[in-house]
Amino acid sequence: MKIPRKRAYPLDDIRRFLEPGPVVLVSSAHGGQRNIMTMGWHMMMGFEPALFACYLWHGNHTYGLVRRSRECVINLPGSHLLDAVVGIGNCSGAQVDKFERFGLTAGRASQVGAPLIRECHANFECRLYEQRQTDAYHLFIWEVVAAHVAISPRVPETVHYRGNGEFMISGRTISRRRAFRPENL
Repeated sequence: MKIPRKRAYPLDDIRRFLEPGPVVLVSSAHGGQRNIMTMGWHMMMGFEPALFACYLWHGNHTYGLVRRSRECVINLPGSHLLDAVVGIGNCSGAQVDKFERFGLTAGRASQVGAPLIRECHANFECRLYEQRQTDAYHLFIWEVVAAHVAISPRVPETVHYRGNGEFMISGRTISRRRAFRPENL
């Protein structure tokens, strides 16, 4: 097996290698306001219940909406929405209705008051599960209470942020199902 040559790397840029998850769009609503936020800092935390965590900076418009409503929808955009994903991240919902500006359709969620983004491949309705980490670190731990996933394609092309304005589109899928032990990963 080949061992790659390595060099020292700036610590503030390691996210280019460690952020495995796709960019998502967080939709929220409270007190007659709604918003969409582009987010890359998130992770799965558990399976039963389905727990999802994300970091939200307290200066974001979404932060106040989800703190007060204690719910949101995590929307998974396909690569066809990349320009909207970037545009949504470049403006504030305090000044603009992002659904209208980016031509996105708000859908009614089944379990929460925040809207779904219908053009996204999947929508995960969430309720705040635990607040201690939110108070201490702005880390929101959500319980996914409903999931809606497109029938096709089975594996969508998702967008992954690599830092410095660069994105990667998910690639081919390789199966190791026969050799895989889910309890060990």
